[in-house]
Amino acid sequence: MTFAWLKRYVPRSLYGRAALILLTPIITLQLVLTIMFVQRHYEDVTVQMTRAVALELAYIQRRVDAAAAEGRDPEEVRRLARALRLTLTLPDPDAPMADRRRFFDLAGRKVIDTLHENLRGLSGADLIRSDSHAVVGFETGLGPMSVGIPRSLVSASNPHQLLVLTGGVSVLMSLIAFLFLKNQIRPIRRLAEAAEAFGRGRDHAYRPSGATETRAAGAAFLDMRNRIERQIEQRTIMLSGVSHDLRTPLTRLKLGLSMLDEDAEVEAMLGDVRDMEAMLDTFLDFARSDSLDDAEAVEPGEILKSLVAQADRVGQNVTVAALPGAGKVVLRPLAVRRALENLVGNAVRYGSRAELSCVVSERAVVFSVEDDGPGIPPDAREEALRPFSRLDRARSQNRGGGVGLGLSIAFDIARQHGGTLRLDRSARLGGLRADLVLAR
Repeated sequence: MTFAWLKRYVPRSLYGRAALILLTPIITLQLVLTIMFVQRHYEDVTVQMTRAVALELAYIQRRVDAAAAEGRDPEEVRRLARALRLTLTLPDPDAPMADRRRFFDLAGRKVIDTLHENLRGLSGADLIRSDSHAVVGFETGLGPMSVGIPRSLVSASNPHQLLVLTGGVSVLMSLIAFLFLKNQIRPIRRLAEAAEAFGRGRDHAYRPSGATETRAAGAAFLDMRNRIERQIEQRTIMLSGVSHDLRTPLTRLKLGLSMLDEDAEVEAMLGDVRDMEAMLDTFLDFARSDSLDDAEAVEPGEILKSLVAQADRVGQNVTVAALPGAGKVVLRPLAVRRALENLVGNAVRYGSRAELSCVVSERAVVFSVEDDGPGIPPDAREEALRPFSRLDRARSQNRGGGVGLGLSIAFDIARQHGGTLRLDRSARLGGLRADLVLAR
């Protein structure tokens, strides 16, 4: 697009863009008003006033020339100049010989141009020598002459009054508009905070407020959040009921098999029953991953230490490679612990050892689990995160394979914290590296 490059300079926030929309017409109007006032009013008034003074200067110049021709004392001309509120110095060796003005003196430019257009013998006009007077110089028969002109006679004394007034009113109205704008944007920010907190699995109190459209968006968000929470609750209840109903016949089946004579076939059937019980537990964990606990401030290092202690009790080779510094972060400890337990379980199931580490930054907390197993090929990692996905080619199922929910549960918990689960190759151990990234 033709104006695509403007996107780089446009504010990204709604408040910044609304402020830009608000200030652009005000600044444009101020510039247009300034230009129109300076060019069509201020300059015209200055030219008219300077022409009137130029007529008086021309008359004084003629009287001085007449006095020089007749050899008379120019005192009469000095009295005439004082009557006209002019300061006459004759002769004056310091009479201006060139034009001088300050660069920001726009009226001075018109004063000098008008004086040169209407006066002959003008040697220069100095608008810098005095703040209250403009000094002009002439070559006369009696020598150099300077005339001090009050600045109020050649230009308006308060020409910027209208500009200052309009500028002050514009600033005042802009401040008032910013206050109203801030009040209108605050409900949108609260809605965004509530949506972000819900996306991270946190309970954030929210009540729709603000304009009608903002209230409608807030009400729609609350309806959506309630529907999602009801669906999660219904899913948990349904799977819990299924698990409970299936445990009873499985228990009877397990009891009946235990009463039979022990042989290879009975042991195999008991193993199948145990696998079915493990599957039910996994299904129930997957269903409850959304509602394990509430967010609270915990130390990530303590979670890793408890996981290592638990692994030691069951004889698993799990160590900690790196612990973060002391400090608490807000997360759901039971959910994070469940995700890490699944990752550690996969690591020791398909490898002989696992290493844990954690890095805490300003924006995220990253838990890493590395193993020395076969790993997962890059083209199969996305599939490995899907529920009920079992990668037989990457992971040997002869070592107690599950139902394909371990990585999916960890990935789901990471997304509830506004993060993700990254799978990569372990540079130290050569197996799989799973990074559980949780947003802060």
